[in-house]
Amino acid sequence: MSSGKLFPVSSAYSLYNHVQLIRGGQDYFTTLHRMIDEATRSIHLQTYIFEADETGIAVAEALMKAAKRGVQVYLLVDGYASQQLSAAFIAALKESTVQFRWFEPVFKSRHFYIGRRLHQKIIVTDGLNSLTGGVNISNRYNDLPGQPAWLDWALYCKGEVSAELYHLCVDTWNKAGWGKKKDQLLKEESTVHYKEEECLVRVRYNDWVRGKNQISRSYLEMFRKAESHITIMSSYFLPGRSFRRNMALASKRGVQLNVITAGTSDVALVKHAERYLYRWMLKNKMAIYEYQPNVLHGKLSTCDSRFVTAGSYNINNLSAYASIELNLDVHNRPFAKTVEQQLNYIMQNDCILVTEKWFEQHNTFLKRIWQRICYELIRFVLFLFTFYMRQRG
Repeated sequence: MSSGKLFPVSSAYSLYNHVQLIRGGQDYFTTLHRMIDEATRSIHLQTYIFEADETGIAVAEALMKAAKRGVQVYLLVDGYASQQLSAAFIAALKESTVQFRWFEPVFKSRHFYIGRRLHQKIIVTDGLNSLTGGVNISNRYNDLPGQPAWLDWALYCKGEVSAELYHLCVDTWNKAGWGKKKDQLLKEESTVHYKEEECLVRVRYNDWVRGKNQISRSYLEMFRKAESHITIMSSYFLPGRSFRRNMALASKRGVQLNVITAGTSDVALVKHAERYLYRWMLKNKMAIYEYQPNVLHGKLSTCDSRFVTAGSYNINNLSAYASIELNLDVHNRPFAKTVEQQLNYIMQNDCILVTEKWFEQHNTFLKRIWQRICYELIRFVLFLFTFYMRQRG
């Protein structure tokens, strides 16, 4: 199989990059703190959830320390998911010269929200180093005594793709919320001259309002062009009609689809809705693995031992049509094989294989009725959440 057949190499890929898969928890936050501590010019941190718990306080202190030594620090958080941040917490950040800004949803109140979310999680330092994935700034995503982190992933990158991500962060900062903000941040010309390693990486972005659906297209391209096998790890796995059709077609032509879902979810209603789809998946010869040790929050997929996509994108319509999402596609055989090995280990050691027999034994008739109700309810809620976005788009 030629290296260009699966995903033709285009100008969207940058060449000179070092890429490393980082597991959530201690590994992630060790990397995050190292990047902050070593930054000399600029730090852009943009996230969905930033909580003022032990993890969040430690990150905030590192950002303030960087700002005090002269680094330009920009912190952008979602105005809904991070709304519990206190005025005193934000004032302390600003006093240390950290530039703080809310991303403002379309509609928001303390108890209800419809609209566009800043769901991406990214940090870029000095336009050279970046860390992007599904990990929020919160104790739930960190390893604490007696409290292991939720399973999640990020990609650490050094090189040309980080320069692209720097410019993306500046654009997002300038356009945060609706309408232009005062004091626009100007982009600096990239000074990245990294040519130590070659690894093809492309930035993929979803923002329906601004006509971007690149991550969705990456997944559809993967389903359509895969020749051997696909492994998907996804929290809140509720693929829409187009995804289901293309997954079924891939399976029909002989592609092995492995799907790793949450055994325990932080949103029980979504877990019941996911299980409603298990019959469809089994009917289409897909292998289902339920992760057991903890809550699964990761969003990571690999294809044919050569392609990986990872980031903040959940396979459901909320990510497809409402949220601002960020993934990286990596077209590199050694890296893809490394990721596959980790996912295979998790499937074999940390998951239950859902067979027809297992499903029948663990899902009574009444449970299946409840799963159908949850599925239809979630579909209706997602329709309400995304209808305004689609009309605007």
